[in-house]
Amino acid sequence: MSAAIVAQVIREEIAALSAYHVQDAAGYIKLDAMENPFALPAGLRQGLADHLASAAINRYPDPAAADLKAALRRAMNVPANLDILLGNGSDEIIQMLAMACSKPRAKLLSVEPAFVMFKMIATFCAMDYVGVPLKLADFSLDETAMLAAIEKHQPALTFLAYPNNPTGNLFDPAVIRNIIRASPGLVVIDEAYFAFSSGSFLSEIDQYPNAVLMRTVSKLGLAGARLGMLIGASNWLSQIDKVRLPYNINSFTQSAATYLLDHADEFTRQTTVLVAERMLMAERLAALFARHPGAAQFPSEANFILMRVPNAAHVFAELKARKILVKNTSQSHALLHDTLRITIGLPDENSAFLAALTDILEPRHA
Repeated sequence: MSAAIVAQVIREEIAALSAYHVQDAAGYIKLDAMENPFALPAGLRQGLADHLASAAINRYPDPAAADLKAALRRAMNVPANLDILLGNGSDEIIQMLAMACSKPRAKLLSVEPAFVMFKMIATFCAMDYVGVPLKLADFSLDETAMLAAIEKHQPALTFLAYPNNPTGNLFDPAVIRNIIRASPGLVVIDEAYFAFSSGSFLSEIDQYPNAVLMRTVSKLGLAGARLGMLIGASNWLSQIDKVRLPYNINSFTQSAATYLLDHADEFTRQTTVLVAERMLMAERLAALFARHPGAAQFPSEANFILMRVPNAAHVFAELKARKILVKNTSQSHALLHDTLRITIGLPDENSAFLAALTDILEPRHA
């Protein structure tokens, strides 16, 4: 097909996009994607294999995923008065929300910097995207700017990540409540990193008629299962469910996640280790950065830390040369200049990263 025909058929805003890029991580210490670094224990692996062997792969999966929803409800203590809608990862949940709300000239609002898929999926679904910058000093919510944007744009959808990605911080819950109350449309609180966080809106989401909660099991250790969930009142979820593709959660994902969520204590143990490693990483970075006035880290309640270093592109390249892969966030938003995002890995991986970073910032020949 000629380029002219492609240009004629494809929407201009889609043609202007770049596809979501995933770095090949083979052979690297992988600290770039906020994954749980722990492999399944041998006992769980054998149990999972036995469980998957009984999956009726010749049949379509349960369209309601009843057993899986029940397991999620138990593992996350989802209140009985709230419904659950499942997606093929959080990305599909975001897409379903945008598809259902994309009336002509409808707006999707979020903060910046934030999860890149909020803006990308708004474009996919022909919604106008509105981004409100966070405060420069600490990446906190700019309440005045947010409320002004809500008043001006009247967004159909507003996304707030709690904690935020890629900054790692928890926004002021009082400001979030004010945003929910001021919003004419649906507000989605994205709690992808709830397992590592000291805060959650799960216990109060039912107090707001225009708010729902989004979560994923990816950060817990099931990233390969691709399972996201929307939690909220049935009057919202029943409408969003209409744009869900049939059988969107495959039989293997349903079977695997149901089995593993009934062993959630293992993932809780792993999360506890990762939170302790995050705190240790922050202490060690603080000691290193005290010798480098241009370097800084930002408080995190997720399984990663955002840091700022002079010439981050050079540091990223040097880490990569040492077979350590982190996320170079420097070019993704003006507020993120000279930043890198580091996922918390296994203890030896974190030590290798810190040793490499120290060597880069303080070369032996200096």
